[in-house]
Amino acid sequence: MGSTLAEKIMAAHAGVRRASPGDLLTCKVDKIMATDVTAPLSIEVFRRMGATRVADPKACILVNDHFVPAKDILSADLSKTMRAFAREQGIRAYFEVGRSGICHALLPEKGLVRPGEILVGADSHTCTAGALGCFATGVGSTELAAAWALGEMWFRVPETLRIEVTGTFAPHVTSKDLILYLLGELGVEGARYAAVEFGGEAVDAMPMHARLTLCNMAIEAGAKAGMIAADAVTLAYLAERGVAALDAPQPDEDASYSRVIRVDLGRLGLMVAEPHLPSQVRPAEAFRDVKVDQVFIGSCTNGFLEDLDAAAAILKGRHVASSVRLIVTPATQDIYLQAIQRGILETLVASGAAVTTPTCGACLGGHNGVLGRDEVALATTSRNFRGRMGDTSSRVYLGNPAVAAATAIMGRIARPEDLP
Repeated sequence: MGSTLAEKIMAAHAGVRRASPGDLLTCKVDKIMATDVTAPLSIEVFRRMGATRVADPKACILVNDHFVPAKDILSADLSKTMRAFAREQGIRAYFEVGRSGICHALLPEKGLVRPGEILVGADSHTCTAGALGCFATGVGSTELAAAWALGEMWFRVPETLRIEVTGTFAPHVTSKDLILYLLGELGVEGARYAAVEFGGEAVDAMPMHARLTLCNMAIEAGAKAGMIAADAVTLAYLAERGVAALDAPQPDEDASYSRVIRVDLGRLGLMVAEPHLPSQVRPAEAFRDVKVDQVFIGSCTNGFLEDLDAAAAILKGRHVASSVRLIVTPATQDIYLQAIQRGILETLVASGAAVTTPTCGACLGGHNGVLGRDEVALATTSRNFRGRMGDTSSRVYLGNPAVAAATAIMGRIARPEDLP
């Protein structure tokens, strides 16, 4: 019997012939990522455990992204702590505001993740990078400190859930709608501790930004990892960044999966998740009477250039409703610059949008768009937990960038086809 993609990668990193679900393996980790809000605790634990030097400075990646530019003194001190640690440990992959972005979009963009690697990050959406054919998973700050010191971690090998996707997207329907649909089917625990392996002819046809969005939200079903085997799209994406993928493992044809779910994109429409879980999903038209106070386009889920372009195409020549605040946050500094050069941001600003520097910001209710009491938002983010973006009485709906743009224009949750 063959192996899944996760099993192959974990076996290789543990130095064993085969990895089977349930096995406990100590695996070498290739990349270790932390942010301004998670690194300081890891640094504290690192010192408490008696460690003085990280095992491999080249494996470490530190990203300022959650509260940047610093929103208060506490935020400034968090970044200061991480900045000092990077200097002390000789960590060169340190990303500062103005040269950074949201970590889960930044690492692929900078070519810092390769097929076949194991990436651990002190942030739950680290699974985004699995779109590049690696095993990427979120860990706690304490675990991360141990990875810094030892260069390895132990894992329980997960079962693998296979998602087989065929067909083509209807107009304005995207991989965000696909993952929302799947969350509706699976629920928030339907893939608990599983490696979710996406494949099929429709996934093969997806560009990288769509794949990243898909893997990003695997965690919302409780998954340990979201993964897509490297192919020509992956290799071309990496080649553009000067990265040669020498080892690109593939799942075996006779691999054993805990479950296989098949989806025909031809049957998929625009989807929206209602408060307060990303799994509470219905077709977008079911929410047409929901008025909103704010629309947010951005985050590690949908802050890619293609997402901003999709929103701008709908907003061009139109205006945001007077009752709505539209906030747009490019995922990285490079995306921000490209959006300027291509006139995308000009279109968005002309329509009435406020554009922020790349940051997690509004997504986690940090800054640049916190919701007040009883306010309602439609966001392209990955989560809509109670209080996630502000006051606990606020309500957040999730949708794709096209739905977000139409909603900003109409002042209520809307589809592009609803526009006059």
